[in-house]
Amino acid sequence: MSSPTAAFYFDLASPLAYLAAERVLHVLPGPAEWRPVLATELTIAGQHQQGQQAADVQRLEIERRARELDLQPIRWPQPFPFDSSLAMRVATYAASIGRTVPFVQAAFRQAFAGGHSLEDPDFVLIAAAACEMHPAAVLRGAEMRSTAARLAEATATAAGLGVTDVPAIVVGESVFVGETALELAASHMRDVATATRPSQRSRQE
Repeated sequence: MSSPTAAFYFDLASPLAYLAAERVLHVLPGPAEWRPVLATELTIAGQHQQGQQAADVQRLEIERRARELDLQPIRWPQPFPFDSSLAMRVATYAASIGRTVPFVQAAFRQAFAGGHSLEDPDFVLIAAAACEMHPAAVLRGAEMRSTAARLAEATATAAGLGVTDVPAIVVGESVFVGETALELAASHMRDVATATRPSQRSRQE
């Protein structure tokens, strides 16, 4: 039996989600649906706030992790953190036309490999153009009430499942959050697949 399917929750403002997005297709042993959510709506207000020293330490750790994973060096957008609401509405629109993965990868790379804030619509549109999404259609899609409603609904659904931050991987009723989410979810998916696979004796009978 194949590995169970998973859901990958992300926000384009999260550098940890960027690191996960660069690896999710290779680390998970089964398919994953990419689901855009607003990370700021997943946690208690103010939980993401931290002192400057702690933020600097976190940046250094993320830069180290990117080198360890042999990814492009992290370039921090200015400002950072940035407001990802427009980019996340575009990601939601991209999902509706089957362009989620290419748009999200291009947008993440604009932000954390290129050092461009996705608050600037130009860089969102550059990412969209990289996966053949027409700028006019992208802007119309991003401004539709239905797009904002789908993003809000996806965020509420994720919170209801127990997703408290991004990146997060949900497999069935199991939720894995943070930098180690991919590895933990991959191990869980393999365990589930092994447990549900018929034994050699059962197949022979």
